[in-house]
Amino acid sequence: MEYLHTMVRVTDLDKSLEFYCDKLGLYLVRRTDYERGRFSLIFLAAPGDKDSAEAEKRPCLELTYNWDPETYTGGRNFGHLAYRVDNIYETCQRLMDMGVTINRPPRDGHMAFVRSPDNISIELLQKGDSLPPQEPWASMENIGEW
Repeated sequence: MEYLHTMVRVTDLDKSLEFYCDKLGLYLVRRTDYERGRFSLIFLAAPGDKDSAEAEKRPCLELTYNWDPETYTGGRNFGHLAYRVDNIYETCQRLMDMGVTINRPPRDGHMAFVRSPDNISIELLQKGDSLPPQEPWASMENIGEW
C-alpha cells in the first residue's frame, strides 16, 4: 500500500491557491482542467515532498475545483491536514503577517492550527523537539474552532 494524496474540494480556486501556495508555502505540482466534466484538479506538495511529488506524483494535496458553484459542509468532520515546519513560531508569525488567523496558537512550541479559505483545519507541527514556550504565543488564546 502507498499513500497517494488527500483531496479537498475548494469553492474559490484563486483564494485557495493564494492560501496554500503563497501563504502556507506549498508548490503547485500539476493542474488538469476537465472541460467536459467542468472541474479542475490541482496537485500541491510541501517543499520537502516536491521532488518525489513531481517524479512519482505523490504525496500530494489534491484541490478539486468544480466550475459550477456548490455548497460544501462538514469541513470539521474531515479532520485536518498536517505539515511539519522548521520553526513553528516563525511559520505562525509569517502566516499572521499575511492575514491568516492562528486558531490554536503554538503555546507549547510544538503545535498550531489554522484554517483554509474553505474552513479545512490545518495542523502545523514543530520539526524535532518542541521549542521553548515564548511570548506572545504562550499567552495567546484560541480563536474559533480548530
